Amino acid sequence: MNSPYIPPRPVSLPAIVSLIRVLRQGDGDLLSLLPITAYRDPIGPLGYSRRSIIIANDPALIREVLSDENEIFPKSDLMVNATEALIGDSIFVSSGDTWRRQRAMVDPAFTAMRINRAFPAMSAGVDEAEAFFDKTLAQGRSFSLDKAMGHLAADIICRTVFSSSLKSEIANQVFDDFAIFERSVAQVEVLRLIFDKAWSKVPQKPDVLAACARIRSHLGTWIDGHREAPKGTYDDIASAVIAARDEQTGEGFTREELIDQLGVFFLAGHETTASALTWAVYLLAMHAPTRERMRAEVQAVAGDDPITIEHTKKLTFTRNMFRETLRLYPPITFLPRVALQSTRLGKKRIKKGALVMIAPWVVHRHQCYWKDPDVFDPDRFSPEREAEMTPGCYIPFGQGQRLCSGAAFATIESTLFLARLVRGHDIEIENPDVRPVARMTTRPNEQIMVKLQKR
Repeated sequence: MNSPYIPPRPVSLPAIVSLIRVLRQGDGDLLSLLPITAYRDPIGPLGYSRRSIIIANDPALIREVLSDENEIFPKSDLMVNATEALIGDSIFVSSGDTWRRQRAMVDPAFTAMRINRAFPAMSAGVDEAEAFFDKTLAQGRSFSLDKAMGHLAADIICRTVFSSSLKSEIANQVFDDFAIFERSVAQVEVLRLIFDKAWSKVPQKPDVLAACARIRSHLGTWIDGHREAPKGTYDDIASAVIAARDEQTGEGFTREELIDQLGVFFLAGHETTASALTWAVYLLAMHAPTRERMRAEVQAVAGDDPITIEHTKKLTFTRNMFRETLRLYPPITFLPRVALQSTRLGKKRIKKGALVMIAPWVVHRHQCYWKDPDVFDPDRFSPEREAEMTPGCYIPFGQGQRLCSGAAFATIESTLFLARLVRGHDIEIENPDVRPVARMTTRPNEQIMVKLQKR
């Protein structure tokens, strides 16, 4: 029997020791700030702060916050502030009537993400990734896994949203600027988190603001090209959002609103998938039994033939491996909300302005809801072990009315890529001693360097 594999994670410590550790590390990593009690309690304070920070782990409380029927818990001011320069008051952060209007208008665009329509774009993106792998093999060199997965995810989302591959000059510039945004955006700074009042404005760095301005300019250029093209030229997400109309007024989005909304597709569809695939490839490289089982499954389902959408639906273990990756390394580490008024959450009193944290990272590793929560075990998602699952404790795509509409898209895209990767290559990680950190998404603290060998 294979011994359990526990992949990298921060060691859980008491609250004050965790704070000292984060301040000493100096990288503002919120994963290292999480105290040991966060993984045991249904709800409780997250350290000590001026504004009060509560972390809710109980499935019923999570459902109450994320469904937010009384509209008490909108997206937090920290999240709004972090993304404002890039995506404005878009569907990703808006609330109330604004969110409902935007969602009604954008919903038809999600049909452009139907898997059957998007699968050719996914396959083309994986083709480009494999061509890059072959180039590195021929040169005998290693490469940054983080950058490669970011490039793959960005290429696929470019093809799906704007019918443009990442080979175009504009697409490459957008990719580079998104990298600056993800790396440097001031989402949370630990000392501000402790000492600032609620709704305090956090200034963004000049390079982040400049990158956001360039991204918005490029998105505007793409949008203008779509709007000026003859009707029927494009059949993609951008054309669907441009065509959207408000049911009551009959008006469409303004140019700035279009940039906001389409920026969301890039942010959500690119950053999150890149994060998940980075960790999935890392886990495959580090755990040979899983890699061999996936390889055998792909061979049994598809042989040496091109992997089709029908094949991906039959790759059960491969899909479960990806689901387990999302459990251990959820791309969105925290889903922060802010209390607009004093209220109660379960038996806990919540004051106005308090941050209420729903943390997929914590819920997915909570000792009350998972057996061996830190162990990498794709089989926990098999039908035979369904009874082990606690309903409402697996939330990599969120929950409630804001459940990510791209969940199926990301799952098929990732299953396709991972299947083709293990079928054709062996994977070597040159610096395996990395640790996860919470930035805009869950990322390794340093770039993971990879070398591939052709099978």
